[in-house]
Amino acid sequence: MGGQVLRLQDVAVRRDGAALLRGIDWTVHEDERWVVIGPNGAGKTTLLQVAAALLYPSEGVVELLGEQLGRTNVFELRPRIGLASAALAERIPPDEKVIDLVLTASYAILGRWNEEYDSHDVTRAVELIDQLGCAHLIRRRFGTLSEGERKRVQIARALMPDPELLLLDEPAAGLDLGGREDLVQRLGALADDPRAPTMVLVTHHVEEIPNGFTHALLLRNGSVVAQGPIEHVLTADNLSQTFGLPLKLERDTNGRWYARAA
Repeated sequence: MGGQVLRLQDVAVRRDGAALLRGIDWTVHEDERWVVIGPNGAGKTTLLQVAAALLYPSEGVVELLGEQLGRTNVFELRPRIGLASAALAERIPPDEKVIDLVLTASYAILGRWNEEYDSHDVTRAVELIDQLGCAHLIRRRFGTLSEGERKRVQIARALMPDPELLLLDEPAAGLDLGGREDLVQRLGALADDPRAPTMVLVTHHVEEIPNGFTHALLLRNGSVVAQGPIEHVLTADNLSQTFGLPLKLERDTNGRWYARAA
């Protein structure tokens, strides 16, 4: 078990009188790959925003990369965290070139201006784009990409600053079957890479869990149903409780999970 990357103690988030998260205790270590699963409205995206230092809890303590939220400069903390989310994608200028989109992550900005990038930055950006299967898109503009291409480019961008923590909010949402399977395979390869950062992936489909993910946290109505090593936590009973529906859960010989109504 590596060092502690993220620790939440009795964390709650309330907005307009509604509890989005309540009583969350959760610790993530550096060599772990976590999947956060739950239905729509369970609080998954809210949890990820807290983990990304974008949202302060209403109560409880958040320790992130050795710093306590509320007692540290979040603008120094955020560049150490890679985030890919639909909210971020909406802010990307459609005419931004793929290479520039990935490069600007070094400065935690969107939209290339007059920044100077050295050859090391450019080399790293090209390698990440290639690793995610997008080398042929390097000069294309973001607005012309398919949904699957956009998702892969966003992950390359999230990895560009060499983050210590990588947060992926429903990376396979909106993808067709081919796009989803391609992305899940690439994320599995990343999860198996010992040089990769600690990873947390949010989804509401067990079919989207890549191989190599070690732990799971199940959320329902802002509370934890179960958490821990994925083999112990991902059970038909826990999943049924999480989604409020009797479910069957299977795992194939390749390690991929599948769920359907019982």
